[in-house]
Amino acid sequence: MSAATIATGETDPPLRALPERAAAVLAGVDAPPRLVAHLRAVHDVAARLVEWVRLRCPVLELDAEAVLFGAATHDIGKALHPAELSGPGARHEEAGRELLLGHGVEPRLARFAGTHASWTAPGTGAEDLLVSLADKVWKNKRVTELEDLVVALLAGADGRAAWEWFMELDEVLTEIGDGADRRLAYQMSHPLTR
Repeated sequence: MSAATIATGETDPPLRALPERAAAVLAGVDAPPRLVAHLRAVHDVAARLVEWVRLRCPVLELDAEAVLFGAATHDIGKALHPAELSGPGARHEEAGRELLLGHGVEPRLARFAGTHASWTAPGTGAEDLLVSLADKVWKNKRVTELEDLVVALLAGADGRAAWEWFMELDEVLTEIGDGADRRLAYQMSHPLTR
């Protein structure tokens, strides 16, 4: 199955298609099928988080396009470091950023390949936090430090108490996490190699 088909075709569970530009870059680098499936699952979760933030905290300035593109390409460097598809490693992060830049992607969008695992780095914004959060919760992994940063961001934007935001965020993340087994099965149904 081609990267383009995995990026935009029908899925079980139903997942949003990747942005056209992201799908084209993934096809251009001949991304492995499992990588494209992973990116599609994370992108779908990121889209749900963006919708939730827009509904619950409309005063928060958020570049939704950046979040969605970032989620759709954050691990693209694993096309160059395929061992990191099934094992640990961080070589894909900078490699992914450079790969995206080399394909004409603007730095504001390419950055997520390098920042998705560094949510405490200086200059981390709302978009970076949401991509990082989507990359964890798609498989129902909860990271307290990351969630606390998102709660502080939301509370700082609208002035509501952090505990209120914690309760609301916990509810949506639990709901998203309930679909993790199906997303994991979808990802694992795709081969590691081309």
